[in-house]
Amino acid sequence: MSTDEIDLGNPRWYLATRLRDMVQHRWSAEVRAIGVHGSMAHGDDSDQSDINLVVVTYRQGAGPRAALRRVDGILVDLSVVTGDDGLRRARELTPRWPLEADRYLTVRDLYDPRGWFGQQRDGHLAKLAETRPGEFSGLARRNWCIASAAHARAVRLAEWYETDAALVLMAEARLHAAMVAGLLSRTYFRNRADAVKRTGLAGADMTELGAVLKSQAEELTARGRPVDGPLNALFD
Repeated sequence: MSTDEIDLGNPRWYLATRLRDMVQHRWSAEVRAIGVHGSMAHGDDSDQSDINLVVVTYRQGAGPRAALRRVDGILVDLSVVTGDDGLRRARELTPRWPLEADRYLTVRDLYDPRGWFGQQRDGHLAKLAETRPGEFSGLARRNWCIASAAHARAVRLAEWYETDAALVLMAEARLHAAMVAGLLSRTYFRNRADAVKRTGLAGADMTELGAVLKSQAEELTARGRPVDGPLNALFD
């Protein structure tokens, strides 16, 4: 991205360019690329948005340290990764893929002379293309187990009138159920709020969420990844 394409009247972009310049000045020989992901990369950031800045280095331990703090009233989430490690992660799928993919696929570079962010995106897309459905179903089953356990504990706590604790567990159950839906449909989300909203789980009560989990369990079974089974199935 050239300086001419950056809206310096936007306080988040102005701060992001200042951060870029400082990083380049202090670690000029160590930095391979700098970019932003999240709402700024999507072009719909607002006054409530933070800055998700990623610094890519040539070697481990070089460059700035990861940090999370407010700067001039704006929350800055600074992550640091080596080029090789970042490309490796982009070619790995985890149970949190629905929340991780966006940072691989949607990045606006502030400094990227060798096209590292394009390599990251292409690597991730290549991994998705070669991944068989069973791998996504296996990752989804893990999220289902977490969602189901959280939902069961929330129900029990509600029966004991531990409402606040039950609400916390319900939020966890909704999020992991949303990630199940994302993995089964190969859909990724912008963030946790986007995940529960787009899957229709944001306002699901205990009964509704229980029905969703039951339906997901049936779909996982149909895909060859049942959520329950004999002891030797633990190692499948």
